[in-house]
Amino acid sequence: MAQLLVVTSDAAGADALPGLALLAHDLRSCPPDADALTAAARADVVVVDARTDLAAARTVCRLFAAAGSPQPLLLVLAEGGFVAVRADWGIADIVSDTAGPAELEARLRLLLARTASSGVLSTGPLTIDENGYHAAVNGRPLDLTYTEFELLRYLAQHPGRVFSREQLLSDVWGYDYYGGTRTVDVHIRRLRAKLGVEYESLIGTVRNVGYRFSPTGTPRLAE
Repeated sequence: MAQLLVVTSDAAGADALPGLALLAHDLRSCPPDADALTAAARADVVVVDARTDLAAARTVCRLFAAAGSPQPLLLVLAEGGFVAVRADWGIADIVSDTAGPAELEARLRLLLARTASSGVLSTGPLTIDENGYHAAVNGRPLDLTYTEFELLRYLAQHPGRVFSREQLLSDVWGYDYYGGTRTVDVHIRRLRAKLGVEYESLIGTVRNVGYRFSPTGTPRLAE
């Protein structure tokens, strides 16, 4: 099941594409403004409603493109709107507002497959662009060093799995690193500080064992 955000001025977001309501996906909606970037942090696909206001839809699409948002944009158009769409909108696909559930499911499946192969890792509120070495939490960019990025990426790639400090040193720092295991603790503290109080629990401590990443957050235990 995919997480879909419908960016629309309609109070009932599913009205933009009625066929979506027939699919087994989690739907949320938000108005077409700057807050849509934050709302999209946990979405797999962003559906932009351009049926009645092409100018507003174009502004939203360009906002996502300028922010480097990793979520693919699916633009919903009425019949007369197709001639207005240009490549600089930054969208991944377009669909008619009359599309049925079978077509919608196929388009969403292809979008998700392309995103998965693009090097973008999304887990909980965290998004990691593995090719661009960029990470964000709930849409907020994280200013990470190379090693902090590698450590966060490694943990996020294995959600729920507990790693000892020795394992992390070996897999993230490499076999030729001769520092002690306390360097892992230092980097974990720095990562938590950069994630912020609200999201520091994404990296949990398992007492006397090591650390694990949880997309929903885990209680942080005393070290």
